[in-house]
Amino acid sequence: MGGYLDHLAVERGLAANTIASYRRDLRRYTQFLAAAGVRGLGEVAESDVSGFLAALRQGDDAHPPLSATSAARAVVAVRGLHRFALLDGLVPGDVAAEVRPPAPARRLPKAIPVESVVALIEAAGSLEGPRGLRDRALLEVLYGTGARISEAVGLAVDDLDRGQAVVRLAGKGGKERIVPVGSFALRAVEDYLVRARPALAAAGRSGVRGGRLFLNARGGPLSRQSAWAILQAAAERAGLSVQHVSPHTLRHSFATHLLDGGADVRVVQELLGHASVTTTQVYTLVTVDKLREVYASSHPRALS
Repeated sequence: MGGYLDHLAVERGLAANTIASYRRDLRRYTQFLAAAGVRGLGEVAESDVSGFLAALRQGDDAHPPLSATSAARAVVAVRGLHRFALLDGLVPGDVAAEVRPPAPARRLPKAIPVESVVALIEAAGSLEGPRGLRDRALLEVLYGTGARISEAVGLAVDDLDRGQAVVRLAGKGGKERIVPVGSFALRAVEDYLVRARPALAAAGRSGVRGGRLFLNARGGPLSRQSAWAILQAAAERAGLSVQHVSPHTLRHSFATHLLDGGADVRVVQELLGHASVTTTQVYTLVTVDKLREVYASSHPRALS
């Protein structure tokens, strides 16, 4: 198992959190096999792998039943382990190849209307002083680029090329992508850099030049948790339900509004940094729902 995890970290470049999840899943798998009297990967049968999947979904005294999403992740880890063992010549065949992970229920991303996005950004910028300029710039960047919150707070000053109107985002697995930045976000960031960041930087050791783009009140890097709190506070001031505003709300809204405006799904895939277009296509379900609603209310013979 250790060799496989090293392979994932070094060769595949998976994130540390993903490696930790795989380690937990595979530890549970080896415990399941040991309880079944299986002493090594060479003795594993396909029924053992499918039995492990069933055990994940049913749960036991030590583990609650796993959702389809969590069970699917564990099965993917197990299948990867067996494929790695086959390629490494440790086993004669891949007994896990035909065991399919359970299909998780498709959850539609929750976007908010454009007017709600505007209200959210205006509310973020309503605070007096450097914090208001920072918070507005942060939310403009999130909505203007579709960045994850972790990507936005991880930005360095030099990652934003204001001349070319693009930003370099470091996504999952260390994969970088270049994304255009709109005029509203550029203007908000310019205001923040000139009128707010120097004051925030003076409170710490970051200095005005270089370092993270978004700073906290002590001059250190703004954390993901603090960015989440900024979003929630802005939602409350804007009169939006905090239950409908999450760390991904502006990212989901970015994608949905692009598709509503006629953007190609593969372009949106590149902008979001999705490895597969299948991940992005969930947003097309949202736009189809909107088309259906417009059709039903507008076409003279849509309703009986």
